[in-house]
Amino acid sequence: MAEQTGNLTAPSGRIDFECSPETYRHWKLAFHGETAELIMNVDENATLFEGYQLKLNSYDLGVDIELADALQRLRFEHPEVKVVVLKSGKDRVFSAGANIRMLAGSSHGHKVNFCKFTNETRNGMEDSSEHSGQKFLCAVKGTAAGGGYELALSCDRILLADDGNATVSLPELPLLAVLPGTGGLTRVTDKRKVRRDLADAFCTTEEGVKGKRAVAWRLVDRTVSSSRFDATIVEMARELAAQSDRPSDATGISLTALARAIDGDRVVYSTVGVEIDRHGKRATIKVQGPTTPPPGTTAEIHAQGADFYPLRLSRELDDALLHLRLNEPAIGTLIFKSEGDPDLVLAYDALLAAHQSNWLVREVLNNWKRVLKRIDVTSRSLVALIEPGSCFAGTLAEIVVACDRAYMLDGRLEGDNRPEARLALSALNFGRYPMSNGITRLETRFLGEPESVGTAKARIGEPLAASDAAALGLVTESFDEVDWEDEVRIFLEERASFSADGLTGLEANLRFAGPETMETKIFGRLTAWQNWIFQRPNAVGPNGALKRYGSGVKGDFDPDRV
Repeated sequence: MAEQTGNLTAPSGRIDFECSPETYRHWKLAFHGETAELIMNVDENATLFEGYQLKLNSYDLGVDIELADALQRLRFEHPEVKVVVLKSGKDRVFSAGANIRMLAGSSHGHKVNFCKFTNETRNGMEDSSEHSGQKFLCAVKGTAAGGGYELALSCDRILLADDGNATVSLPELPLLAVLPGTGGLTRVTDKRKVRRDLADAFCTTEEGVKGKRAVAWRLVDRTVSSSRFDATIVEMARELAAQSDRPSDATGISLTALARAIDGDRVVYSTVGVEIDRHGKRATIKVQGPTTPPPGTTAEIHAQGADFYPLRLSRELDDALLHLRLNEPAIGTLIFKSEGDPDLVLAYDALLAAHQSNWLVREVLNNWKRVLKRIDVTSRSLVALIEPGSCFAGTLAEIVVACDRAYMLDGRLEGDNRPEARLALSALNFGRYPMSNGITRLETRFLGEPESVGTAKARIGEPLAASDAAALGLVTESFDEVDWEDEVRIFLEERASFSADGLTGLEANLRFAGPETMETKIFGRLTAWQNWIFQRPNAVGPNGALKRYGSGVKGDFDPDRV
């Protein structure tokens, strides 16, 4: 049965996040030594849903799925690329941003998840620039409006053509009664350092800003005539490449297709399994630990390529999370379990830590950081169940700490001969995987008791029994076999009985204690406000701006500010 999203219907019935360059409909990659061009040329008829066209390089989630895939391939398949130049393949327009017809016809949940995914993709670009040495230059000819300008804002530098036509704008408030949904407001003030009053003027001006004024307001970095545009791209790309530490002579690995089978309420990968309980409104995600020892050298890691266990697991887990987000909106609780040898997990962590200066190992670690952040901002209740035979150790222990609750079985269940549950930490838990707030999950967990981080660090590599993990504050509670099943059942049933809206707000507020960063503002503040605004009649009511857009009739707004 096709998925309904507002008025729009998805022909496939399921949103798939797997793609590859030969299947792209909207993007083209071109390579010139240490520079790659990522060219946006949206096929207006290749929409994710029926009922609209993607004119003027506007985009829907399908366009951004391809963009996310291209960015992953640039990281792993092209280590020689130091600078990515984003360009338009269309004349007189860079991008008109998120497609308005799509937004007007989509369900509320799809709009929010769409914005969240595009935020994660753009944050990933900035992460690549800072931590992978892959820099981004946006070359804007024509109009960059709304999400089109937000894509430009994610880049390190923005070049704007001074041709009387090229403009940048964030017109969402005056045109649509909503906010720029993918970090525009925050990046204008916190990243571009645009003065507050000028930012206010910019974000309430439909026609945008062009030329020297755009440079003076710090909305772009340079503006040049059309005759000098291409030469300036080369010049600015060379400047950015000089800041990169990407290897010029390395060979990338191929990101092969995921091994995945979807069968009713089961999704099966090589290292991840998903079981959906529709009656209980929950899904269990079981992570399989490694079955063989880690390779001994970086050359062997490279030879394994996409089959290297940590990379394969991170890619499969990421796909599973996205599948549940977009295709299973009624599933409110995600239960994380694991199975395997925790010593092997720690051995892989030791390998990653020892070789993290290697470009490929660095990319594997950075990918894990992004996947763990995907867990953090997933709008579902998250619980980890640490049972006999589990392998929550090191990197996989980050999943436990990311959850809203973690329960650990003390001892064994009757008839179960698997090893008793153990939890273990590695050096990677203490700095390599920061959250959006810039500090680790353990530092966030123990914000009021920083000494507990040091206490936990002193136990690196030690297999912690349930009583020890509870005493260290690494799990919420431990239960023996008498209480285990009842306590877990009560928690899951109670969670399913609460308001989904209330839980989403509660969890999002509690997960990001500590410092506020540009990233936490985007997810914790902007997303929360946009979530609310997308439900308000001024935007989506029968007389709202989104519904009336293009009709020639202005939206009829309720003036009440409360």
